[in-house]
Amino acid sequence: MSKVLIIGAGGVGHVVAHKCAQAPEVFSEIMLASRTKSKCDAIAASVKERTGRTIQTAALDADNVAETVALIRKFQPKLVLNVALPYQDLALMDACLETGVDYLDTANYEPLDEAKFEYKWQWAYQDRFKEKGLMALLGSGFDPGVTNVYCAYAQKHLFDEIHELDIIDCNAGDHGQPFATNFNPEINIREITQRGRYWERGEWVETDPLSWRMSYDFPEGIGPKDCYLMYHEELESLVQNIRGLKRARFWMTFSQNYLNHLKVLENIGMTSIEPVDYKGQKIVPLQFLKAVLPEPGSLGPLTKGRTCIGCVMKGVKDGKERKAYIYNICSHEEAYREVGSQAISYTTGVPAMIGAMMMLTGKWRGAGVFNMEQLDPDPFMEKLNIHGLPWVVVDL
Repeated sequence: MSKVLIIGAGGVGHVVAHKCAQAPEVFSEIMLASRTKSKCDAIAASVKERTGRTIQTAALDADNVAETVALIRKFQPKLVLNVALPYQDLALMDACLETGVDYLDTANYEPLDEAKFEYKWQWAYQDRFKEKGLMALLGSGFDPGVTNVYCAYAQKHLFDEIHELDIIDCNAGDHGQPFATNFNPEINIREITQRGRYWERGEWVETDPLSWRMSYDFPEGIGPKDCYLMYHEELESLVQNIRGLKRARFWMTFSQNYLNHLKVLENIGMTSIEPVDYKGQKIVPLQFLKAVLPEPGSLGPLTKGRTCIGCVMKGVKDGKERKAYIYNICSHEEAYREVGSQAISYTTGVPAMIGAMMMLTGKWRGAGVFNMEQLDPDPFMEKLNIHGLPWVVVDL
C-alpha cells in the first residue's frame, strides 16, 4: 500500500482521484493538489460520497518547484501523478528529482510560448532519473498511453514485425453545445491547429492542419466517421520502439460543425497564442477563448454516445501478412454514472491510475525515463479489463 500525490483537479484529475480511491489495496492514502483548492475539495466530496474514502487536499502552484518540493516532503508520497497542464511537466519532474520520488504524467511537455510538443525535453531527464534510481513514466493516458501499450501487446503476441500503424481516435458522443472541447480548450485547440505529421519510411512528412481526411467504419454500431490526420506525441516514441515500423499515422474524428467553428475562430485570430494589447493589457486570444467556452467538466451530464479509440496494424507473423485492430469502446453515460465525468476524461484518467498501480506494485520498475511501450504490456492490459476499459482484438 502506498501514498500517491495527484496534481491537477480538472476532468482527468477528477477521474484519477475516484479510480485511485476504488483501489485501497494499492493507494492507501491520496492527496489531491491544485492551484484552486476549492476544486480539489469538490472532488474529495464526490469521492467520499461515491466510495466512502477520505482524500486530503492542498493548494499548489505546480509551476513553483520549491512549493511542490515542500508539499512532497510534508505528505511523503511514493509517486507524484501529474494530471496538471503539460507546461508544468518539467517543474514537477524537477521536484521529484529533488525529493527522490517517482513521477508519472499523461501528456508530454510543451512550452507555453510555442504550440509544439515533443519528448526531447523530458527524454533529457533520463540520466538524472537513472542516477537517482527513480522512475519517470511518460504519457500514461489513452492516446498517448493505452495506444502505446496496444502496440507493445501486438508486437509481443500478434506480430513478428509491425509495418504499418494507424491510431484512430473517435468521439461519437454529442454534448449538444454549439462549440465546446472535451478537455482543456487551450491544450485541445493548440494540438488541433498544428501542422499534421506522420512517419513514412524513415522520415517525418508534414501536412497542412487537418488537410488529410479518410472515412473509417467504426465497430459495434458506431459506423462510418470522417477522420483527420494529425500529429500526436506517441508517434515520436513508437517509431523508435516498435520494430519494423515503416509508416505510422494518427487520426481523429471531428464533426463538420466543430471544424466550421474552429475555422471561423482561426480566421479572426481567436486561436492565436501571441499576446495582443487590449486597453493597455496583454492578453492571449486563445486563453480568453478558453475562459468563454464551456468548462469541459460541465459536459459530463450532457454528453451521450461512445468513444472508440484503437490501433489498426499491418505486418507479418510467421512469414504471413496479418492485419489486426485493437480497440476500446467507452460509453459517456456509463462513465458519468460511475465517476461523474464524460468518457474523454475517463479514458485518460483510468490509464493514469493503472500506470501508477503498475509502478507502485512493482509490475513496472526501472531507473530512468520510460514511454509506455517499453514495458511489459500484459499486466497493464489485464488491469484495463478490470478497471473499466475492456479491449477487443479483431483480425481484419
